[in-house]
Amino acid sequence: MTPIGALVVSAAFLLSACGGGSDSSATSSNAPAGSASAASGIKLINPGKLTTCTNLPYEPFQFKQGDKTVGFDVDIVDLAAKKLGVTQEIVDIDFAVIKSGAALNAGKCDVAAAGMTITPERQKNLLFSDAYFDATQALLAKKGTGAKSLEDVKAKGLKLGAQASTTGLDYVKGKGLDPTEFADSPKELLGLQSGQADVIVQDLPVVLTWLKKPEIADKFELIASLDTGEQYGVGMKLGNDALAKVINEEIAKAKSDGTYEQIFVKWFGKKPGELGS
Repeated sequence: MTPIGALVVSAAFLLSACGGGSDSSATSSNAPAGSASAASGIKLINPGKLTTCTNLPYEPFQFKQGDKTVGFDVDIVDLAAKKLGVTQEIVDIDFAVIKSGAALNAGKCDVAAAGMTITPERQKNLLFSDAYFDATQALLAKKGTGAKSLEDVKAKGLKLGAQASTTGLDYVKGKGLDPTEFADSPKELLGLQSGQADVIVQDLPVVLTWLKKPEIADKFELIASLDTGEQYGVGMKLGNDALAKVINEEIAKAKSDGTYEQIFVKWFGKKPGELGS
């Protein structure tokens, strides 16, 4: 939700890209409740729970599977929840409220995980964990446009769409384009399907997930990947260094013991570094 926004479908974490949603919640982790959080000096807004703000849906990072919220981001935050001996609870909320830090400051959640790109602007309002995902933007177009790049989109006068409040939106604006903005990723895809846009910009993993569906792959195609050098981080309230320490330690541990690769393959079907290949 490189949003720059709305782990992966109602309307987060992020952005690169995520945006839209209602304040609903669902427990995802099955870790037993305990007192590790208190022992580590970490105060959680709801005892026994690590509450995560996200923006649904943003598949495969966070999305509904039945009545449960699942995805790559969910599994990453579960690493910290299990370390703390608590369960993770998901709160679905508008991405703009997440990236601004307002949700965290208002006590809506302990962390924000919504496919959210780490940017200097956001770091003024959020404390980010170490990066847990290297993000790339992509262009999805209706078949037959003949476009292979942003330059082609501009030269051919094609209608471009982007998700509001995302880094993808900022990126294409920085290249001199003026895209139609959609509140969240499902509305953005619907805009492409309905002809409101000829091409849309969105995080590559989200586009690849869409293209697994025959009704999408039959009419639309990936025309370009945009290496924007983005990285996702888990957001926390400024000054929450104790929680950041636990999350960073668990991310590092998962990367060293193979857990991270297992989670990555589970949701993307490829190993880290192979996603765009």
